[in-house]
Amino acid sequence: MSNNGSHITEYKVLARVLLVLMFFTFLTISVTSYNLASFTVTIALLIAGFKGFMVLTYFMHLKYESLLLRLLVSMIFLLFAAIVLITFIDYSYR
Repeated sequence: MSNNGSHITEYKVLARVLLVLMFFTFLTISVTSYNLASFTVTIALLIAGFKGFMVLTYFMHLKYESLLLRLLVSMIFLLFAAIVLITFIDYSYR
């Protein structure tokens, strides 16, 4: 964690983020009840990626970290997206 000073996140902000995460959790559950063929998994992974972004930003305080750390975490997300894309391409040609 950087030593740029202390930061305090208000409980209202954390409560709103929690409500957004719960909404997207129920959205993920409802997406799986529809038959969207191969798009079901894609939509569920996109929602999960957004939820992970929200957790990293607010609950793990990445919003207040240095630019270098935020770039490193972004690179991990890009690597994850590339691996998922390669997996889907491999799956589609089987």
